[in-house]
Amino acid sequence: MIELRSSVLTAGITGHGARIARLSAPDRHGRAEQVVLGLDEYAYYSDRDYLGATVGRYANRIADGRFVLDGVEYCVPCNEGTVALHGGKRALDHAEFTAEEPRAVDDGQALTLRHVSPDGDNGFPGRLDVRVTYTVRGPDLGVELLATTDAPTVVNLTNHAYFTLAGVPEHVDDLEVALFADRFLPVDERLLPTGELAPVAGTPFDLREPTGLGGRLAAGDPQLDVAGGFDHTWVLDGSGPRLPDGAGEPLVAAAHVRHPASGRTLTVFTDQPGAQFYTGNFLDGTLALHGGGTARRREAFCVEPQHFPDSPNRPEFPSTRLRPGQTYRWRSVYRFGVSPD
Repeated sequence: MIELRSSVLTAGITGHGARIARLSAPDRHGRAEQVVLGLDEYAYYSDRDYLGATVGRYANRIADGRFVLDGVEYCVPCNEGTVALHGGKRALDHAEFTAEEPRAVDDGQALTLRHVSPDGDNGFPGRLDVRVTYTVRGPDLGVELLATTDAPTVVNLTNHAYFTLAGVPEHVDDLEVALFADRFLPVDERLLPTGELAPVAGTPFDLREPTGLGGRLAAGDPQLDVAGGFDHTWVLDGSGPRLPDGAGEPLVAAAHVRHPASGRTLTVFTDQPGAQFYTGNFLDGTLALHGGGTARRREAFCVEPQHFPDSPNRPEFPSTRLRPGQTYRWRSVYRFGVSPD
């Protein structure tokens, strides 16, 4: 494991799946604790929950593991019933990434890891060269994902960190959450998008203002019932705060989460069109966490900036096609802070 430090954060990165394995941030009293779920290093090789992993080649779900590109049908092994989830079985989350030496940046450190996914890997066309760069700088954890291909393909990457702002696994009910989106993607019984971009207004999915999560999870909405909680993509509307980025257009806030008891806050900025908000509905208490203990249902949450699920089969969604000569780029910043009370 490679450790990166800033004046505020300490991150541990492991090459198996280019994962965030450790991340500590202070509470309002200055006490630093782990704010992501992590495993002992050897345990990542059998992880089925994508803890902290770089996921892809196609993050989220593809219906029936099939898509057509340039008139050719491709098949990805299904690993969630009749759905290919996060690129299929043992995808990038179980790839071995080669890490460069950490380098110093202003008030922090950066690390780049690289992996080449061969043509035909899990059924995806094209040789995909993937680079992951983690940067800790002050209160920010920045993540940049780059990919190039030698043949037309589809790409949708993200990071799958499970956050627990309490410093230990704790039920998400007490969190206050804002998601800067006026629409979301309803899902069917396979958790695939129906194709509708539904308004959040008048539903439990209206999190445009900071809202206690417990009341929304208990709302009894059919969409919450089918997913067992929140496990949906919000369509980001650009209304959130902006974060200047010297490498490109400003990043826009997708989510802001506050844990009242510790005072910790997390704001996620991104350049992606959507964000999957997941309330750990499939955690079942069997994960043996680093340092002891387990994580049970809804004791952590994920904010996963990304393109929309099943986009290769949904021409009405933003395209996820990548062709030779193009560079796929994904940028997000996870900014930690504290509230006074």
